[in-house]
Formats: sequence, C-alpha cells, structure tokens
Amino acid sequence: MRTPHIRAALPALAGAALLTGTVLSTPAQAAGGVTVYHVWFDSPGTDNRSNASLNAEWVQIKNTGGSAVSLKGWILKDASNHRYVFKDVRIGAHKTMKVHTGRGTDTASDKFQNRRAYVWNNTSDTATLTRASGAKVDSCSWTTRDPSDKYC
Repeated sequence: MRTPHIRAALPALAGAALLTGTVLSTPAQAAGGVTVYHVWFDSPGTDNRSNASLNAEWVQIKNTGGSAVSLKGWILKDASNHRYVFKDVRIGAHKTMKVHTGRGTDTASDKFQNRRAYVWNNTSDTATLTRASGAKVDSCSWTTRDPSDKYC
C-alpha cells in the first residue's frame, strides 16, 4: 500500500525542484559534452599561405564528458559559413582534438581541412560547432582585442 504515498509525493517533489531551481538532467547532460575549447586564429609569422602557416591556424575542441562521443557528420564553421564536416570519428572522454586549416594526415588528435586558404579571420570571427542535424553544440567568438588565440 505504499504506492498511493509515492504518487502523492511526486507532485510535491516536482514543486520543490521548481522552487529551489533544481534542474533534473539526463545522464548525458550531467556527464558534460563537446565544446570549442581553444582557437588559434592568427598563425605565427607572415601569412604566406604555406601549408605550415595554414596548419598553425586551428580550432581545438574538447570532450568534457566521461565517455567518447561520435562526431560523424558534425560541422565546424566560421561566420562566413566555411564548413568542415567531421568524418566517422570519435573524440574520447576528456580528450581534445585540433582541426587544422591546411593539408595533412588525420590522426585521433589532429584533423585537417585540406584547404589552401585561411578560414579564421584575425579581426573577428566565430567558430561554431553543430551536430549533423544542425543543432548548435557550442561556439567561440573573438575580436581584435584578443591576441592571436583565444581560450573559450
């Protein structure tokens, strides 16, 4: 006969959660997620469009969660809609991954857009990470007040 007491208590618990501002989250929300962590938008030295200079421009993403996340189909883009679509890759728990602008061979921690021109504007821009569905995951913006990189 405990069922009626439990059913009666549920509305009171829900009301208490609302009054105290407590938000009940799913395990995925509680575990953390993928964020835009650090952007190096102005590669060191002269912008000569060499592959080394292009690869010194990058966006680092971080998985703050306790389990690996599939990035398949996720998109990293700038304010002008230059897009990098992640292939069938995963980012491990508590790991980081850099997405370089230039050409190179992908590894678990470094991905390459294989571009021959810069993507990230030095004066101001926004790096936005979205799921394959288009839902925004995170973003990071900067202006000329920032030096050549920004932690987000």
